[in-house]
Amino acid sequence: MKDLRWTIEDMPELTGKIIVVTGGNSGLGYESVKAFAMKGAEVVLASRSTEKGEEARTEILKAIPGGKIKVMQLDLGDLDSVRSFSTAFRKNYKKLDVLLNNAGIMMSPYFQTKDGFEGQFGINHLGHFALTGLLIDVVLKTPGARIVNVSSGAHKRGVMDFNNLQFKNGQEYTPMKAYGRSKLSNLLFTYELQRKLEAAKKETIVAAAHPGIAMTNLARYLEGKFLFKILIPLFKRMAQDPAMGALPQIRASVDPEVKGSEYYGPDGKNEYKGYPVVVQSNKASHDLKDAAKLWEESEKLTGVKIPVAQD
Repeated sequence: MKDLRWTIEDMPELTGKIIVVTGGNSGLGYESVKAFAMKGAEVVLASRSTEKGEEARTEILKAIPGGKIKVMQLDLGDLDSVRSFSTAFRKNYKKLDVLLNNAGIMMSPYFQTKDGFEGQFGINHLGHFALTGLLIDVVLKTPGARIVNVSSGAHKRGVMDFNNLQFKNGQEYTPMKAYGRSKLSNLLFTYELQRKLEAAKKETIVAAAHPGIAMTNLARYLEGKFLFKILIPLFKRMAQDPAMGALPQIRASVDPEVKGSEYYGPDGKNEYKGYPVVVQSNKASHDLKDAAKLWEESEKLTGVKIPVAQD
């Protein structure tokens, strides 16, 4: 069945489409930019480092000489940068077919972003929440547009605690607790935004994806750990390369059959690796009260509202 073996060969033609990929300079983002450019889309490669972004662009263009890739600076840990990116994007583009919220960090030590947010929550969720809000009107004006948020199987380890949402001063912080919460937040946000769009009778859809276990630099905070060094051979056997790991988010971004609130991941055992199919997120990710509360807190913290009922 085609559904069980979906690859980039199944992607539709994307000529004329405008796609933004956050964190497009490496890993899953890099593979996504490459795939979209190969099919003719004009891709905005958003990167915290424009130097690394340009290096990635150069590498991709070696394989796809005619690719349309524009590098733009975006630091999701800095709301001023998110606003600057949004302003610059608007000056250059009047439409946005796909916003792929891919960038993220995993299991970092406790730190705060420039705006004082806990690092993983601030970059993985709040930065993308703000970016989505600042670009939503352009997305809504684009027929057939969609927003895709990249989560993780680690969302199942996440617990929402609105009394200490950001592990204030490192209180109760562990790298996995914070990562799981940020990835659960990605899904709560996905489903809540989709509900709001449907209530406003908008055709724009919101979907989510996770890569399973992929060999990317996302695990850089773990590489020096003694246990990680011991387990790396096992990890490599369980993992897939970035090109395979990116397939769920690529499919969620461009497959015409995708529906709002669908969640894509690998079809293999434990969803560690395999071809992209619709998978199920946990019960907590569908909690309506938590989703509404997270939305409220996200607006308050970022100062960005997401008005979905625009004409």
